[in-house]
Amino acid sequence: MTQGKHQDDRAQAEQTAEKQRRLQDEQDRRDSQKADASKKGQQEEAAQTGPREHPEPPMPGQKLEKPGDESQLDPRPQFMAPDYQGSEKLRGMSAIVTGGDSGIGRAVAVLFAREGANVSIIYLNEHEDARETCRHIEAEGRRAICIPGDVKNPTFCRDAVRQTVEAFGQLDILVNNAAFQEHAASLEDISDERFDETMRTNIYGYFYMARAALPHLKPGSSIINTGSVTGLRGQGELLDYSTTKGAIHAFTMSLASNLAKKEIRVNAVAPGPVWTPLNPADRQPEQLESFGKSAKLGRPAQPEELSPAYVFLAAPVCSSYITGIVLPVTGTPG
Repeated sequence: MTQGKHQDDRAQAEQTAEKQRRLQDEQDRRDSQKADASKKGQQEEAAQTGPREHPEPPMPGQKLEKPGDESQLDPRPQFMAPDYQGSEKLRGMSAIVTGGDSGIGRAVAVLFAREGANVSIIYLNEHEDARETCRHIEAEGRRAICIPGDVKNPTFCRDAVRQTVEAFGQLDILVNNAAFQEHAASLEDISDERFDETMRTNIYGYFYMARAALPHLKPGSSIINTGSVTGLRGQGELLDYSTTKGAIHAFTMSLASNLAKKEIRVNAVAPGPVWTPLNPADRQPEQLESFGKSAKLGRPAQPEELSPAYVFLAAPVCSSYITGIVLPVTGTPG
């Protein structure tokens, strides 16, 4: 890999981040023209069903600039899962996690490392977040590399896979998790440019990464895609994003069928509302206060409440007979 090629990948990543910030600004201007006169109802106590307390609405109103730095989020997402004890379910394996710098991707990377895997973090340009994730992976006693770039670029995807295989000697698990999300009150708000950015990041990026990884995957390997409750039920203000998540679910089931004879499993996790930089980089501060309240558990999930599902689907010892499923982790029955 030449120095010039690394610089080109970083330059494209910076250009994509700038474009995403501009798309965010366009929607912010629309939002500022619409007054929200509704008052918040009386806060009900959220359900605390895990081993430790998790934040509940009202969440602090705040706004992050895309693509969103976890280091700026208040409260910081809970991703360490301190009560989760590893048992070498992924011993001797190596994994790629796209969007692994923060949010669900960071939590997944930490637990993969706790279970014995080396992890390659693919991210856009959130360099400090990515370095922090890699530090946590190394603290679990495993190796980590950080690779910045844009998953919309198939050449970058091939290079990222190559770098991972060169670093770790193999590739056993691909987690497609990188995403672009921006809400819109109306279909007419979604420009061709925004629609293209959402589609190419959320669908093309998954396709390109899976295609690049496939030659290196062997029997017993797995691909895990991050879907969404919006792909299961739709979401009126996330028209393009929900469309991509529904497509990801179909891609998961189709690819699982395609790769079954190669003994490679493909599954997806469909999260409900999760406290990550994705949503504060999408919504207005006042809208964020009720984030997650509509879930039956009355609060957003924390990333550490999602990551064990990825371990389960990645570990052959847990899920060797599971392929082609979309596992909902939504905080809501049904």
